[in-house]
Amino acid sequence: MTMKRKTLLALMVLVILTGLAIVGSGAPKENSMGEPVKIEVATLAGGCFWCVESDMEKLPGVIRAVSGYAGGVEENPAYEDVSSGGTGHRESVQVYFDPARVSYAQVLDHFWKHFDPTDAGGSFGDRGAQYTSAIFYHSPEQQRVAEASKMALGESGRFKAPVITPILPFTTFYEAEKYHQDYYKHNPIRYKTYRYLSGRDRFVEETWGHEADPDTATKPVGTYASGDGFVMPDDATLKASLTPMQYKVTQKDGTEPPFDNEYWDNHAEGIYVDIVSGEPLFSSRDKFESGTGWPSFTRPLVAENVVEKQDRSLFAVRTEVRSKLADSHLGHVFDDGPPPTGLRYCLNSAALRFVPRDALEEQGYGAFARSFDQ
Repeated sequence: MTMKRKTLLALMVLVILTGLAIVGSGAPKENSMGEPVKIEVATLAGGCFWCVESDMEKLPGVIRAVSGYAGGVEENPAYEDVSSGGTGHRESVQVYFDPARVSYAQVLDHFWKHFDPTDAGGSFGDRGAQYTSAIFYHSPEQQRVAEASKMALGESGRFKAPVITPILPFTTFYEAEKYHQDYYKHNPIRYKTYRYLSGRDRFVEETWGHEADPDTATKPVGTYASGDGFVMPDDATLKASLTPMQYKVTQKDGTEPPFDNEYWDNHAEGIYVDIVSGEPLFSSRDKFESGTGWPSFTRPLVAENVVEKQDRSLFAVRTEVRSKLADSHLGHVFDDGPPPTGLRYCLNSAALRFVPRDALEEQGYGAFARSFDQ
């Protein structure tokens, strides 16, 4: 009998007698502006789902987390069936999150820091396949991000043993019984005692320390930063969070192909921000058709956020432009542009993220919304 089952059996009678009605908090359907909120889901297994649910719900941008059973063959399994190891299911958690506030890569970055991804036999005090870890992807993009994230963690040197957590296609998920949902809220003393005795807390503290804090997962990569509190992500996080082209352009001074990039023909109103830091860089009001196949602008939106450097890489002297906070390679500036500046800021779409005019307020760029009313 696993440590968790012993704990649970001792508590089930008490839970029933007290009549706890544990109901997960519903996800909001609208934001503060009354617009629909786009919600995405991640399905994760990291041992005890009480612990994984608790850890993931602390991450800013997560709407709710639901404990359940994933990946097995038995339909509508009960806890006793899963914990016995005969269903093929793992204890898992479905994490509902707002991608405008936290990316899938950031969800995974936080997840990795709260269990042992090198343990093939279970998780801390709970042993057996039903307690092993896994990431179940819901789309090809989630698969790409998850595999890159796992590779980056393995190459980081954080663990002496290999990272063995499998990246698997999502198949099934069944919600666990009500008394399992939000267990850490309704049974805090028993939950904390279990978590401490299992060894999970000690492992997280010794392996990650303050890096396991949920705020560290949401500071880097693509969120708005005015300069206060911005923390540049490490290379492993960047590799996991960016597409290969975004990483090549911003971190290796690469150039994407013309006429085959996201924004060269974008005519929507809005601003363009750094893909890594989120610092505002250019506006659609200054964008023009250059015929080059890359997005081109006559001037920066915030001049101090665009840094110019001399570039001699192609046997000629050019002026490179980079972002101030993230030091991302953006492109180059030339003196063959149209009025009023005569300049052409020729940029890579891969270095940018576009924020539409109607989303500026919601995403923290409200100060720039007024420029479109002039």
